[in-house]
Amino acid sequence: MRARLAAPDERSQWLWWAAGRNPGLELRNHGVNGERTDQIAARLDEAVRGAGALVVQGGINDVVQVRPVEEAVRNLAAMVERGRRAGLAVALVDVLPWNNGDDRAAAAIVRLNALLRVAAEELGVPLLPFHDTLADPERPHRMRNELTDDGNHPSVDGHRLLGEVAFGRSPLGTTAT
Repeated sequence: MRARLAAPDERSQWLWWAAGRNPGLELRNHGVNGERTDQIAARLDEAVRGAGALVVQGGINDVVQVRPVEEAVRNLAAMVERGRRAGLAVALVDVLPWNNGDDRAAAAIVRLNALLRVAAEELGVPLLPFHDTLADPERPHRMRNELTDDGNHPSVDGHRLLGEVAFGRSPLGTTAT
């Protein structure tokens, strides 16, 4: 994705923008393209080593691979619990609109995000509203055109907005993963 940007740099990550709002933050992204929530969970212990906070984000690849969204929510909620047991401040992220998806995928994202709202409330952690931050008011199941470069991922401007949301609403301390 970065190779296709006019000015390839770290601006294509919401973490970069969140750290810019607070230069004391050290942020690490352990995302792997195409991974489902069960695969993310398998790598969680290594990812949180040395962290003070955890932002749990995933689920779109479960939707893409037509996996049950209930299973994705269970996996994400279990990661939240693991982070809390490790003494980390934790936030959960909802799933972005997917411009390249079909009606089935849009409905699955709506269902997944509704379940994530319930899970965040039950777990007592903030839910970062990434979906609504980038959603097109006229096409709520799609990102606004100027906020995506390829229909799958946010543009630099999209990542800036997400970073501002993450910094303003998450329990990020001096270190986050």
